[in-house]
Amino acid sequence: MTPTTLGQHVPLPASPEEARLDYVANPRTGRPYLVRFTAPEFTSLCPVTGQPDFAHLVLDYVPAATIVESKSLKLFLGSFRNHQAFHEDCTVGIAERLHAEMAPLWLRLGGYWYPRGGLPIDVFWQSGAPLADVWLPDQGVPTYRGRG
Repeated sequence: MTPTTLGQHVPLPASPEEARLDYVANPRTGRPYLVRFTAPEFTSLCPVTGQPDFAHLVLDYVPAATIVESKSLKLFLGSFRNHQAFHEDCTVGIAERLHAEMAPLWLRLGGYWYPRGGLPIDVFWQSGAPLADVWLPDQGVPTYRGRG
């Protein structure tokens, strides 16, 4: 579980499939807590037009044995910059990959997409019911009015 990206010059992966996520041991196993990552400038490409799409992603998870290393997560999310997919595919695909690899106690991802054709599209995925003893704050992204 030695991180390969931390402290290293690593180019942006060309695709999500090429991106490698690093994980380190959870320093607080046995004590449930919430971790939040926010990516307010996530980008991918429309699979029909090739034009850029923009989203504000909010990832919440309760770690089990490992935590995701933040630099590798940034590189993974950045690898979508030239990836063509619908909003639903990007959001759910990111959440499912993180859930499968990290095996957290609980995970949710909110994808708050900026309008395409005048309609904002928000996509949400979670692994199951939230844990009762973990504080779960609102994701803090307003319904669309210019996204804050």
